[in-house]
Amino acid sequence: MPRPIKATIHVNALRHNLGRIRVCAPHSRVWAVVKANAYGHGLARVFDALRGADGFAALDLDEAKRLREMGWRGPILLLEGAFELRDLEWCSRLDLWHTVHCDEQIDWLATHKTQVAHRVFLKLNSGMNRLGFAPDAFRSAWTRLNALTQVDEISLMTHFSDADGARGIAQQVACFDTVTADLAGARTLCNSAAILRHANAPLGARDGPHTEAPGDTQRGHVAADWVRAGIALYGSAPDFPECTAAQWGLLPTMTLSSKLLAIQSLRAGDTVGYGSTFVAPEAMGVGVVACGYADGYPRHASGSFGEGAPVLVNGVRTRVIGRVSMDMLTVDLRPVCEATGVMPMAGAEVVLWGRSATGAVLPVDEVAQASGTIAYELLCALAPRVPVTVVDEPAVAGDGQAA
Repeated sequence: MPRPIKATIHVNALRHNLGRIRVCAPHSRVWAVVKANAYGHGLARVFDALRGADGFAALDLDEAKRLREMGWRGPILLLEGAFELRDLEWCSRLDLWHTVHCDEQIDWLATHKTQVAHRVFLKLNSGMNRLGFAPDAFRSAWTRLNALTQVDEISLMTHFSDADGARGIAQQVACFDTVTADLAGARTLCNSAAILRHANAPLGARDGPHTEAPGDTQRGHVAADWVRAGIALYGSAPDFPECTAAQWGLLPTMTLSSKLLAIQSLRAGDTVGYGSTFVAPEAMGVGVVACGYADGYPRHASGSFGEGAPVLVNGVRTRVIGRVSMDMLTVDLRPVCEATGVMPMAGAEVVLWGRSATGAVLPVDEVAQASGTIAYELLCALAPRVPVTVVDEPAVAGDGQAA
């Protein structure tokens, strides 16, 4: 009999979240970002649910190849572009759009032999200071690309560093406006946080020709021609804890669940787990759960950053106590007893994040915060040994709170 731990992917929640992105940026086309194996969900598992997007944004050629093999014929954007010259052959063969963020990539394009000119996204470093051309080098890069017969359409992009925080995007938008004001080409600026928080912020007027259909009312806003939806598609609030996923109307797309393996009855002064870090303050029940850091659950959920991370037992919120070990963790059963009047039995449902069979929801953002990290890391860290099932039940809206 297999261990009871499993991950469940809720594909209707993915469709719902994509719909929420369209509500926030109704006049923009949407890149569904599927890098990191679709944020840990599995590219093949999310493909049908996200094929309603206008294009897929991927990290590397392997992801792009898999998308084509699954039958996608629409746009695919390589977010970091080519990593070496021969990657451009695959870009030609697979009809990929790709980012250009450095002089070397332009050099490779200049020597690339192709019968079909490439569509590229020229990236401006407007303040993130990772990839992209500095403002004083951007126009020179655009001129070089525009002179190449290997290049067809040049679109313009940047990436926000603080769309989820108090600093905001105004400084980077101003930089982008100044540098690109009279350049032709579609624009893409918004990540998930910017889509949710800033999509209607003004973007400077453009003097050059516009590539989209006449009457596009979004051209004057930061949502622009394309938005790049990542973590919001997967049910996490990019600006948590200021806003929750439920407040943004997002639904959890992954549930990590398990069961109680055993119940331990502790006396006051008894300890739990490696290092005896938890000491029972009174007589209490402790549940042993089939989940550990080898499953991708964070060891820091033990409480290094305060109280242990929240979990649901039979839909009731409690918390991790003691250290998370490789294959097991332990939870406080007192809140469950208080809520239900009975001690849960071995085999009771435990939700580490996501939706309980009772309908209660434990947002992955809360588990991440209690573990000193972010939801991206938890979702991407799901271990290969965890079985994954895909369900296509109707999406259920709710307040996102557990009992």
